[in-house]
Amino acid sequence: MINVFQPSLGDEELAAVSEVFASNWLGHGPRTKAFEAEFADHLGVPPEHVLFINSATAGLFLATELLGLGPGDDVVLPSMSFVAAGNAIGATGARPVFCDVDPRTLNPTAADVERALTPATKAVLLLHYGGYPGDVAAVARLCEARGIRLIEDAACAVASAVDGRRCGTFGDLAMWSFDSMKVLVTGDGGMLYAKDADVARRARRLAYHGLEQASGFAAAKVSHRWWELDVKEFGRRVIGNDVTAAIGSVQLRRLPGFVERRREIAAAYDRLLAGAEGIVTPPPLPPGHSGSYYFYWVRLDAAIRDQVAADLLERGVYTTLRYPPLHKVPAYGGATGGALPGTDEASDTTLLLPLHQGLDEADVRTVADELRRAVARRSGRAAA
Repeated sequence: MINVFQPSLGDEELAAVSEVFASNWLGHGPRTKAFEAEFADHLGVPPEHVLFINSATAGLFLATELLGLGPGDDVVLPSMSFVAAGNAIGATGARPVFCDVDPRTLNPTAADVERALTPATKAVLLLHYGGYPGDVAAVARLCEARGIRLIEDAACAVASAVDGRRCGTFGDLAMWSFDSMKVLVTGDGGMLYAKDADVARRARRLAYHGLEQASGFAAAKVSHRWWELDVKEFGRRVIGNDVTAAIGSVQLRRLPGFVERRREIAAAYDRLLAGAEGIVTPPPLPPGHSGSYYFYWVRLDAAIRDQVAADLLERGVYTTLRYPPLHKVPAYGGATGGALPGTDEASDTTLLLPLHQGLDEADVRTVADELRRAVARRSGRAAA
């Protein structure tokens, strides 16, 4: 089976984990701090503003807490987002308000976001679909002008940037995902960024039980009763550890090569599917934008999309849709800023093709050939 997602792990990652085992310190320790500093350097931000956590989902929940979201607050987000975003908002008692997306880029424009704003809007939660930066700079300007907080769900955008500025650093808070399906993987894990230094310090406390001093060993150097607790607000345990951080450090060093290979595969799909009747490939990145090439998506006739996906699966090519629209999920209440025609169109016509750095040239050609044949067959045309 040619999979949609697949990590690239090898001897370097094994060696890094072996070093952690040999140190006999597996928890949140020196390798975690090193990974945070390395990732902060990758972003171009101070290391104290970055926190390694156990998942991007934990980062979403932590972000809603840091912003004090609750009943009576509205949060605008694109309907084509991961379910974790809707859950994080809904769990606070705040109301998710879904905005539309451009059916080609699958990102909202600033105008889409603005149409969904309400008098009760306290935050905007913006996803960078498939690693495409989207209209993030304009959305950030809109939020700043309106006094609205911006959360960037940069789970898919670990290497994405606009005019040299990394996605995730435009807003007040951001999180990245390093789960086993992402470009940079740690098995499970994520990173949280807070622009404000005080918010970053509070995030670190809340991520470890609300404790002012996370390590009793460190406290022993400054207190004669280091085992006593200093808890000023309730927290939970969502920190990362040195085992996964060690993997992350290696993966971060390898990231440029991963992204370049994914860019090559996306370019190959563009070339192999050019002119194919009934298949629309992704739009090119705008000038000044760089992507992470996490998704490669095509648009097909809605009448045949599901049949094509089934045909490809039968032929050993796994495809999928990310993400089913959240405004159709009853649990979220269905609040929108009006009709969402772009989202509805995209959810009915979009299909993600396999894209990961483990694909070879034969795999890419097989996917493209099988897609062309399946679309031709289901459209009633003879395959080319």
